[in-house]
Amino acid sequence: MVSNALRDLHARPPLVLPNAWDPGSAVAIVAAGAAAIATTSGGLSWAAGVPDAGGLGRDAALDALRRIVGAVSVPVTADIETGYGTTPDEVAATIAAVLATGAMGVNIEDSPGAGDAALLDAGAQAERLAAARAAAVAAGADLVINARTDTFLAGSGTPAERLAATMARAQRYATAGADVLFVPGVVDAQTIRTLVAGPLPINVMVHPGALSVRELADLGVVRISVGTAVAQAAYGRAAAATRELLGAGTYSTLEDAMGYGELNDLLR
Repeated sequence: MVSNALRDLHARPPLVLPNAWDPGSAVAIVAAGAAAIATTSGGLSWAAGVPDAGGLGRDAALDALRRIVGAVSVPVTADIETGYGTTPDEVAATIAAVLATGAMGVNIEDSPGAGDAALLDAGAQAERLAAARAAAVAAGADLVINARTDTFLAGSGTPAERLAATMARAQRYATAGADVLFVPGVVDAQTIRTLVAGPLPINVMVHPGALSVRELADLGVVRISVGTAVAQAAYGRAAAATRELLGAGTYSTLEDAMGYGELNDLLR
């Protein structure tokens, strides 16, 4: 089995993963010093002109991932939403295709659930994660599986009940072959301490006002990402620059733009 450079980075925490959505954002992030890149399904979806959370199909997602992996020399982990399939076999097929792009990790989430359920049944999600692991093993790949659970984002139950549900899912997902537990919506120190003591290393998604990277590392967090935030910032800057241009008729919003030649050269 080939050594996985992404897994090696997890062994030297904290692994900070800015999220890219196209080759241009990927090379800019690497040029700024990132040792690895995570993709964001939201950013990929918006760049393709569709909404996040189901708007982007498997083929379009894989095509975007292939271009990103091809643009950078650092490890890439792919946000594949629910695995672009409902059954374990469909998830396994997605994993095989992801590995063919050269990506070294995936993020697989457990929402939405079947019917009107906010989350997939924990047992069903464990089966899907086990299928992902089996597909990687069959391909001879040491895939890093980041198991996302939306127990906190779903917002059902008391905080204590959400934490208990998260810990129970963490155990099932670890047994199924997950490497990391990703719990978006959790940024408070006490909850993070509890999760860190669980069966899997923890990925925290940060935002303005969250604990700093150093503070999270001191709590024992292994992996830190920003989700759609960098893409949102880029689109926000596009909107702000346009408002200034059409309103005041000035251009100061563009002053800290990346140089044309610098970005162009990064894509050669």
